[in-house]
Amino acid sequence: MATALIADPACKLHVTSPDHPESVQRFESVLAALQAPDLAKVLQPFPARDATRQDLRLVHTVEYLALAEGEVRSGEEQLSTGDTTISLGSWEAALKAAGSGLAAVDAVMDGHAENAFCVVRPPGHHAGAARGMGFCILNNIAIAARHAQQRGARRVLIVDWDVHHGNGTQDIFYEDGSVFFFSTHQSPWYPGTGRADETGVGAGKGTTLNCPLPAGSGRAEIWKAFAMQLLPAADAFKPDFVLISAGFDSRENDPLGHFKLTDADFSELTRLMRNLADRHAKGRIVSMLEGGYNLSGVASAARAHVEALATRG
Repeated sequence: MATALIADPACKLHVTSPDHPESVQRFESVLAALQAPDLAKVLQPFPARDATRQDLRLVHTVEYLALAEGEVRSGEEQLSTGDTTISLGSWEAALKAAGSGLAAVDAVMDGHAENAFCVVRPPGHHAGAARGMGFCILNNIAIAARHAQQRGARRVLIVDWDVHHGNGTQDIFYEDGSVFFFSTHQSPWYPGTGRADETGVGAGKGTTLNCPLPAGSGRAEIWKAFAMQLLPAADAFKPDFVLISAGFDSRENDPLGHFKLTDADFSELTRLMRNLADRHAKGRIVSMLEGGYNLSGVASAARAHVEALATRG
């Protein structure tokens, strides 16, 4: 089976100012890198779909959804809940971004693809149940996790290697022992969350694992976190489905982060994730684009990641 590639042009309807780091050019750069002729044999394009209100309510409150959609459609330039630029096309783009994850989960669960990568914007991992922030409107990866559970995955692992902590994703599942959230991220850094002692509460106690790392961290530090902390925890948790918040602002030379991962490092981390998914989740992985703001860097890192998803060895 091929790797599914989901990249709907509606994601370009989310328009930001010319100097904004989260730009339409990010989508275009990543997609151009993945449309190279040598990847055509291993990538299978799949259509996205719009997330429905029912899908969104798996994660977000009714009040927040009404607020966010209303502010977009009324022509506001910023969400009132946080630092997120919006335009008249942002709600349609957000629905398609969330719907890309839903379509990817379906493609993998139905056996049409072994795994999938979604080129989406706006990103999602800072959006909480009742708040958009940090360039994010809807939490794409969280909605995909809930959908995977509706499709029969009892335990879902979310791995977030963005340079910024996925505070929204953590908050959504902080009391839920059926979703394990793992994050490597720069600290101190935006949004200021993700301490090592944030491990979940109640039924979710022990299913949040944060690895905050200082600026300048690279392969040695991040690989150690994955190999020494994630793998034992994931082997104990035994996920039925694996999701990746693939933020490539943890790559070297990104303007919004100070990590030093290389394209080869992303390839190696992806192979580690494939091996983990093979052991526990029948190989089922869906990866969704989060950050990455150096245009050439996010494109080459995404290509390395997808090549490792699509090829064995």
